[in-house]
Amino acid sequence: MLSELRIRNLAIIDAVTLPLAPGFNALTGETGAGKSIIVGALGLLIGERASSDLVRTGADKATVEGVFDIGDRKDLVTALDERGIETDGTLVLKREVPAGAGGRARAWVNGSPVTASVLAEIGRQLVNVHGQHEAQALLEPDAQLSILDAFGEAAEERTAVAATHHRLAEARSAIAALATRRADAEKRADWLAHVAKEIAEAALKEGEDERLDEEARRLTHAEELRALVGELNEALDGDGGALGRIGHLQKPLGALQRIDPSTARLQELFDAAWYALEEVAREAREYGDGIEHDPARLDEVERRRDVIFRLTKKYGGSIASTLAAGREARAELDLLDTAGLDLRGLEQRVKDAESEYRAAAAKLTAKRQKAAKALAAAVEQRLPDLGMPDGRFLVQLTARGEPSAYGGEEVEFRVALNLGHEARPLARVASGGELARVMLALKTILARLDGVPTLIFDEVDAGIGGRTGLMVGDAMRDVAGSHQVFAITHLPQIAARAHHHIVVRKAAKGGVTTSDVSLVTAEDRVDEIARMLGGDAESATSREHARELLASASASALSASASGAVRGAAGETQRRKKRV
Repeated sequence: MLSELRIRNLAIIDAVTLPLAPGFNALTGETGAGKSIIVGALGLLIGERASSDLVRTGADKATVEGVFDIGDRKDLVTALDERGIETDGTLVLKREVPAGAGGRARAWVNGSPVTASVLAEIGRQLVNVHGQHEAQALLEPDAQLSILDAFGEAAEERTAVAATHHRLAEARSAIAALATRRADAEKRADWLAHVAKEIAEAALKEGEDERLDEEARRLTHAEELRALVGELNEALDGDGGALGRIGHLQKPLGALQRIDPSTARLQELFDAAWYALEEVAREAREYGDGIEHDPARLDEVERRRDVIFRLTKKYGGSIASTLAAGREARAELDLLDTAGLDLRGLEQRVKDAESEYRAAAAKLTAKRQKAAKALAAAVEQRLPDLGMPDGRFLVQLTARGEPSAYGGEEVEFRVALNLGHEARPLARVASGGELARVMLALKTILARLDGVPTLIFDEVDAGIGGRTGLMVGDAMRDVAGSHQVFAITHLPQIAARAHHHIVVRKAAKGGVTTSDVSLVTAEDRVDEIARMLGGDAESATSREHARELLASASASALSASASGAVRGAAGETQRRKKRV
């Protein structure tokens, strides 16, 4: 549960510490006092977008911290431990938003820096915010389907349907792709055969073009190369050549070494130079012996080079790309022979996937049909308590034309809120206030299944008042029996039903508008309820009316407790009868 919310330098809030307790917490205040800012602060803790515009004028950053008691959430403690985040039963989520467009928002969990996505993942396991836009979301078919599946605990079946539909879609896509490729190959069969034959007959080899280029240069310049080699051999090993001339140096080097042995290094260098020149002469002779003027071979090389040039120009500019084009052409031609067998295999895959999908969708449909009846009955039971005594609620399932990843049917919530009227789609018959109350009825039912401990209701009381407001307040108080509830409201009837009442006020401090909050009890709470009633908060009549609302809330709580005990006893009696 959320035990404390700390806000600093956010919009018009300077520094606020908002204490929250188990049960039903109501937040009230004048319009513009800062109630929506507090909801926005909670949004930052569950990963909503952080903007520098939120930072209070003159401050360098805004900070929001939420302190949560998670002692009873062993699953969350384990998940945090796996992320390396230690906790002793208390969890602190923190978000910091810098002023100015250049800064980046930062987030921490128990002092450990985390990404905004990790903060959101953790925060959404702790807090669930329900506002007026959530009520509007009820009009969307996907939202209605999700609500039904959540109520029917059909997550496993829904996942199975999505998985089998994905396999079915993949198999159908593979058939379509193969059929397209085969049709394309049939159209291009003659050309593909020509490509494959032309490249195969050329018998190209990797690197062949480079070797032919070298051979062509040697053949073209054969006479010049032989002349150059001859000149080199004559200079090294001919009469008066370098080897003969430096051979005479052996005698003085020997004499030097006999007189001064330290000159042995000169002999070593001489020997190395001699053998190097001798190796040059030998290799030059061998190279020259291999050079021959062969016009026939040159013609053959040039013809081969022309073949390679023509093919590589057509098929990508290199021997590698040409060989690849030949392989691709052969593969497409092979497809004409193998496609029939492959298509039969894929068609069997489709049949198997269709069978799996139908089986998974049937299980989901059965669960949805059962859940639709139970959800409709549960909501109808709640509607009188929310000021709609003649209301009827139906969950209509309609078969889809094509299989879907969401199952074989669409869902539509239909209501008849007045006696004698037929049920129509929720979007066509519900006003803003009625829609909010239908949403609240659904939330009170789904809350029993929801593992999120703290529910935030942001002004879902729009469009209602009077006795209906009391009923909505009672419904929120009922939800607070299993969850912590935090409601931002304008209605005194709802605020009076809260276990804890917090007031946000706006005032000028140091010439700057700021908001502050305080927990009100006893006469201070009477004052706030009297103000919310719209009369003179100081008048005896307004105050007496406020006391009556608070007293009726206590009486309603006692009555609900007694009624619950009676229902529990009756239920136990029924169970005993069934056992007997």
